[in-house]
Amino acid sequence: MRNSPWLVFTYSVIIIIGLLIALPNALPQSTLQRLPSWLPHEQVSLGLDLRGGSHLVLEVDEADLTKERLQSLLQDARRVLREKGIQPKAVVRSQNQIVVTLADAAQSDAAVTDLKTLANPISTGLSAGQADLAVTANGATITIGFSPAGISANVDNAVQQSLEVIRQRVDQVGVSEPTIQRIGANRVLVQLPGAQDPTRLRQLLGSTAKMSFHMVAPNNQPGPGITMMQDEEGRSYAVLDRVEISGDRLSDARVSFDPNTHEPVVSFRFDSAGATRFADITRQNVGNPFAIVLDDKVLSAPNIREPITGGSGQISGNFSADSATTLAAMLRAGALPAKLTVIEERTVGADLGADAIKMGIYSGIVGFVLVAAFIFVLYGTWGILANVALLIHTILTFSALTLVGATLTLPGIAGVVLGIGLAVDANVLINERIREETRKGRSAFAAIDTGFRRAYSTIIDGNMTALIAAAILFWFGSGPVRGFAVTMALGLIISMFTSVAFVRVAMIEITRRSKMKVLHIRPLIPFSPYDKHIQFMKARFFGVTVSALLSIASIVLFIHPGLNYGVDFRGGIQMSVKTQGTADLAKFREGLDSLGLGEITLQSFGGNNSILVRAQRQEGGEEAQTAAVTKLKAEVAKIDPTATVEGTDVIGPKVSGELASAGILSVVIASFAMLIYIWARFEWPFAVGAIVTLVLDVTKAIGFFAITGLDFNLTAIAAILTLVGYSVNDKVVVYDRMRENMRLYKSMPLREIIDKSINETLARSLYTNATAFLALVPMAIWGGSAVSSFAIPMVFGILVAGASSIFIAAPILLFLGDWRRRHAKAPVTDAGVDIIPPEEGRSRKSAS
Repeated sequence: MRNSPWLVFTYSVIIIIGLLIALPNALPQSTLQRLPSWLPHEQVSLGLDLRGGSHLVLEVDEADLTKERLQSLLQDARRVLREKGIQPKAVVRSQNQIVVTLADAAQSDAAVTDLKTLANPISTGLSAGQADLAVTANGATITIGFSPAGISANVDNAVQQSLEVIRQRVDQVGVSEPTIQRIGANRVLVQLPGAQDPTRLRQLLGSTAKMSFHMVAPNNQPGPGITMMQDEEGRSYAVLDRVEISGDRLSDARVSFDPNTHEPVVSFRFDSAGATRFADITRQNVGNPFAIVLDDKVLSAPNIREPITGGSGQISGNFSADSATTLAAMLRAGALPAKLTVIEERTVGADLGADAIKMGIYSGIVGFVLVAAFIFVLYGTWGILANVALLIHTILTFSALTLVGATLTLPGIAGVVLGIGLAVDANVLINERIREETRKGRSAFAAIDTGFRRAYSTIIDGNMTALIAAAILFWFGSGPVRGFAVTMALGLIISMFTSVAFVRVAMIEITRRSKMKVLHIRPLIPFSPYDKHIQFMKARFFGVTVSALLSIASIVLFIHPGLNYGVDFRGGIQMSVKTQGTADLAKFREGLDSLGLGEITLQSFGGNNSILVRAQRQEGGEEAQTAAVTKLKAEVAKIDPTATVEGTDVIGPKVSGELASAGILSVVIASFAMLIYIWARFEWPFAVGAIVTLVLDVTKAIGFFAITGLDFNLTAIAAILTLVGYSVNDKVVVYDRMRENMRLYKSMPLREIIDKSINETLARSLYTNATAFLALVPMAIWGGSAVSSFAIPMVFGILVAGASSIFIAAPILLFLGDWRRRHAKAPVTDAGVDIIPPEEGRSRKSAS
């Protein structure tokens, strides 16, 4: 038995290229810059939770956009009717439509025809070519409104324009490597690495920045055509609605300093048409106040002392250097087409990101060392080959992340660590199969060939269930959770090469060169769970009863006291605060409670100088969350001037509801997807047994969250979904051996077949659960608060999944087999396997 030279060459090239691509990730920038240009220089991009920065999701305010467009449409409708000589009694805006009342109903048809000219054709989507307006007449009354397709088109156009304006604003303030992209129909994602002031970012990105210049009413008195507005200090101004000059005429805006007060001011300049208009206005209104309005707020209202003919002016006010710079940047970039609301904000300080990297790397290395040591103890010298494959697996995972341009997050590091544990599963399956074939008396090459062939289908089935979980997690997840799904999926796919293809070629080559006749895989420490004849099914009633009672208790805990929902699901504010000395929780609690922001909870984490502050979701929508954050930060600085806010999560009510729905839906869909997969690969009793066991496993995990008080957030959903995949993976291995034994032992009772199968796979179950446990324990201990909601329940879930495969899934399969035997009139076969006990005398058909 020989390897193809071309196969060996191909595998060698893949590993060498993977090593070269992954190498830059292990080198500092100074060394990387000295490497030859022909070598790869790309590194895996780090997520904001690792390098620090701000993540904001902004949503186009559809109601505000429609209001703006209707206001413009109102003026256009009046203009068209006036030009066509049609006399209306009234043209007013009523809710989301324009109502035109004609003086003469006979002019209705002509008015409708003329008003339809205001409609624009929709250019994209399924409604392309349709008009964006709906114009209907009822006697002398005509209504004009945007059609649903028109509203969607308006939102679509607003998002496209907003992307460009946001990009220009971010460029103006000099943020490097920003990520600005559209998500969904009406949202924009902005990720800005580095230390950023979230309050300034909200002002920069959320402000529409629609500037206009108006005259102030004589004597500052309200009246028709006048709107009362206020400035930052609360002074009121009666501003004429008529826009004298719009901000569109600005050609430049810069920060300068008043030579008298030395305070920051914003100097602006108009284009040629704006300069001419500005000169005319100032010439005609010398001595009168002139209001400069930004987003319905008066920035300043100076008196015009003399005509300004140079086309420039300045805005003064209570500006700091930062706020003046922000305002100038917004004016240069132009106004947003619609109001953008910040519905999600996550900010991580650079120091917190550096700590996360350190904890992630250390816990990952410790996990790898523990797994490698365990494999070496299990398989001796052959364990070295498995560990080499494991090292190559890790290297190729990082090279794949680099190639696909994936972003590595802290949950992503957890995904890499879990991937190591799952990759070992394939090695354990293969080595145990080879050991089994060797005990049957097969020669070295025959044991390798048969062992790999029989383990292959089990590995495929196990990996497919985990990939289903990863795919659903990626589809429904967001941010760091998606990063976890990507790394876990890549790890599973790469393990098919390192643990199966590479190890097979290496084992054949080693066996051939060593001229081995028999392949002995011996452990360093004698331990033999083989050839056991434990009658597990005798304890089936006890196992199912205990499991059911624990699940019922978990449901009770879920109802009361319930889960400790994180801000992802209940909305609100979460802040990480770090003090120089020991944090005085009582002092912080007293000060923050006085703000009147509702329920505020504090807890220490990671040390006596780190506090996690949580405030409930504020009434009043997304803007209320922003105001609450500002209050909290100011109060934290007041309580302890040495305290710094290292991270902030602000989740509005809309996003929290969506995340909760997506989390529940993802778990349900994953369970059904695996039910379908197992049903297709095995028989319906296998699928039902796996899903019932899965439900029991998941309820216990929920109970674990309830009893420990761990945050139930997006990371927790990732843990539940991963546990779903892992649990089904574990069942598939046992089921696969049961199916194989049913074909081999056609006259053996079903109970004996199940016991025999469990005994034969016992070693694999113990070893695989142990390796996954060892891989995740360091992450659970040292991974920090960011992954505690994943690693700790996963460690618990691994133990539960291992036990349930033996004491729950197998007994359910036996119960279903007995039930089908009693109710079936004829033998039922599916996929070539009949699970009805053969002692009843029924015939069987075995798969070829």
